[in-house]
Formats: sequence, structure tokens, C-alpha cells
Amino acid sequence: MDTPRAQRMIDELWDDSIVPELVEYIKIPNKSPHFDPDWDAHGYMEDAVTLIANWCQQQPINGMSLEVVRLEGRTPVIFMDIPGQGDDCILLYGHLDKQPEMMGWADHLAPWKPVIEDDKLYGRGGADDGYAAYASLTAIMAAQEQGIPHARCVVLIEACEESGSYDLPFYIDHLRERIGTPSLVVCLDSGAGNYEQLWITTSLRGMASGTLHVDVSHEGVHSGAASGMVPSSFRVIRQLLNRLEDAASGHILPEGLHADIPAQRLQQSQYVADLLGDGVWQSFPFLDGVQPMAESNLERLLNRNWRPALSYTGAGRIPALEDAGNVLRPGTSLKLSCRLPPTLSGESASALIKQVLETDPPCGAQVRFEADQSASGWNAPIVADWLSQSLERASQASYGASCMYMGEGGTIPFMGMLGEKFPESQFMIAGVLGPKSNAHGPNEFLHIPYAKRLTTCVAQVIGDHYDKRVARAGNKAA
Repeated sequence: MDTPRAQRMIDELWDDSIVPELVEYIKIPNKSPHFDPDWDAHGYMEDAVTLIANWCQQQPINGMSLEVVRLEGRTPVIFMDIPGQGDDCILLYGHLDKQPEMMGWADHLAPWKPVIEDDKLYGRGGADDGYAAYASLTAIMAAQEQGIPHARCVVLIEACEESGSYDLPFYIDHLRERIGTPSLVVCLDSGAGNYEQLWITTSLRGMASGTLHVDVSHEGVHSGAASGMVPSSFRVIRQLLNRLEDAASGHILPEGLHADIPAQRLQQSQYVADLLGDGVWQSFPFLDGVQPMAESNLERLLNRNWRPALSYTGAGRIPALEDAGNVLRPGTSLKLSCRLPPTLSGESASALIKQVLETDPPCGAQVRFEADQSASGWNAPIVADWLSQSLERASQASYGASCMYMGEGGTIPFMGMLGEKFPESQFMIAGVLGPKSNAHGPNEFLHIPYAKRLTTCVAQVIGDHYDKRVARAGNKAA
């Protein structure tokens, strides 16, 4: 591929068409169904589907068919089928649903207010993951514009990823014959260690989340009368959490929530730690004086990418400060989100957490853990030589630096599903969620120059994939 020529074409399309489209996309508050149970009635999901589908249909891609597939009672998917040469298939994936607003946005920013500043497009969902459909099609167009042959390409854009992709298995089964058996999967919903080179995701943690409820009385009681007599539901919940997590170190205690870290992943993490140094943790918005966990950057990476970790993402039945009277409350609820090692079953982890929390409750309190999401992680297969060489060539041509491999702490449920359904596939998992991009949090941004070059890298790999398949077929014939 003529990389400078492809980059010029891609830059122009991003500037003239994709960025304006993403500006409109960010304005749409199409929260994932877990955060907006009335998504169908509100119509925001449909607005996002229509916006993206209309743009895709207008692109000059040879023979492309596009369908918005709808199964009753489920979020829709956009399914695109692009003819290619030979009988092989590439599957390109993204999603269009979004996380909720979150507090803490800068004064001049807001989740549904697109702002372009210093080559960054701020707003919810542009980087996670609205750009994926646009970048995927643009990469294919860049290959076609140079007459580079490619395999048949299937682009699948779902609308339930931020809720754990619970609708997606039904669509995968429904579309199984139309998808075929991809030998390469491209997913543009992941992270980057910096904005200076191509980053490939080698693993993703799983997740088990739910709400822990502790109840001690039928109603709130004057704290002067009840404290010391009626057990505090908050104290009980603290005791229960001590079963899961060491309060001093954050270490997760049940051994069944841990898994061995493969030697190759340890080595790759060491390379990343050596490259990024303290950038491993300095990209996060620490307050002055706050120290990162663990004693070395390698251990911090392993904590983030391979070890379980517990977050407390919400609280219920605790009044706001201005409404807090002297009352011993009847109960407390906490939303727990436990990230899991990539090789651990999300379902089994969720069952273990429930057992640990509900068994033998302190003070005889009524305790229940209501699981709401569980997703298994994903550990990539060994990268084929052709793909390794292609990724390195793409990174050098587009960024002038070597390709890097790194695990990610987040979850993409689709990857685990695909790993089970297509065990022979190769994976190019990449994304634009680099330092300070802050997906799910305030001030999320898309790094536009990085996204442009990533698009070019995808075009390179699409072309190399076809060359590799043709070469292998020729070797077999010989």
C-alpha cells in the first residue's frame, strides 16, 4: 500500500465528513439500555442508528449492502456486507451505545456537547465507540481506492455493548450464515498506551457487577435511641466487603477470583512498563499527593490488566448530605463492579461473589447480592507471523514507531463470544482510548490525529490479510 497516498485520502475524509458526523453523533444521548431502560420509547438509539447508517450508505464502496437488523425486544445492529476476492472473510466490529453522563465535566464541556480543542473531539461516545463504523469503512475505501484486493468484509455495529452485549449473542446466531467464518477480526473499541504508535490489545478483563443490599430494620429510627442497640447497616456492609477485598492494599481475597498470568503476557507487560515508565500511572487525574497502587510500574500494569479489582460505583438509601438527619437508616445498598482476570468465567465469578457475601451474614442482617452483569474476559491467541509483520509495518509507516502489545483493564464481551465461536480467527484489537481520553468518565475525548493514522493501519492490515491468504493458497497448490 502507498501509505502517504492512503493517509492523504483518509485525512481528507475525516476532516470533511467523519468529524462533522461525530459532532452530530455526540449530541445524541443514546445511553445503553442498562442506563436507559426506556431507550426504545425515547428514540435516541434510533437517531444514532439512522445517523451512522445513512453515512455508511452514502459511501462509494463497491457492492456494499447495509441492513439495520432488528430482533423483537432487542437493540438493533447495523450489518454491512462488502464483497471481496476469494472466499475468506474479515469481521470489523464497533458499537454505538454510550455510557451515562457522569459528573465532573469541565465548565466548557458536557457529555452531549461536542467541542473540538487541540485536535481532540470532546463529548460522550465519540471515542467509545462512535468512530468505529466510520473508520472501518474508510479503511476499506482506502484499500479500494488504490486497487488493493481484499477479502469479503462484514461490518457489525451493535447497540448494547455498554450493557454487557446481552443482545449480541442472539444476533450472532441470527446472522451466523451471513457472517460466515472470519479468519480476521478487527475491533476498534480498545485503548492505547500513548498516541505515538500502534497499540494492539492482547487481553481484556472480564467483569461481575451487581448491587449488595443490607437491611436491618423496617424503618429508620432516631440514632440516639437506636445506635448501640440496632446494628448499623453500613457497618455490616463494611464487614461483608472485607470478605472480598483487603482494605489496606485493595487485594481481592477469594482465590477463586484470581488466575495465573501467562509468561508471554508478563514479558509484554515488562516491555510496556519499560517504554512508558511512570506514564503508566501519570496519565490518570491524580490529586496532588495521591500515590498509585503497587510498588512498580510492571505490578501496576498487571493489577490493571490481569488481576481482579473491586470498584464501588454507586450507593443507595444514603441521603444526600443536606438531607442527612440523625437517623439510623434501615438499610444500605452499594453497587459493586469487580474486574476479573481475562481467563476467568464471568458467570462463575458472579456466583462466587454472591456466595461469599450472602453466607453467614453479620448480626443476622438480611443480605442479598443481586448480580446484574457478568462477562468473561478474553486472552488473544498467538499472533500469526503475517499479522505480526503487518502490524509492525503499519505502525512504522503510519507513526514511525514499533507496534506495541498490551492488555487492557476493560471488557468487550463481543471478544469472548467470538473467541468461542471462531477459535481459529486472528484478532486486531485496537482503539483510540489513550492517556486522559477518559471513556466512561468526564471529559471523554477522541484524539483525531491518532484516529486518522489508526484508520490507515487498518487499511494496511486488510490488504496484507488478502496477500497472506493468496500466498498460503499458492503454497498449498505447489
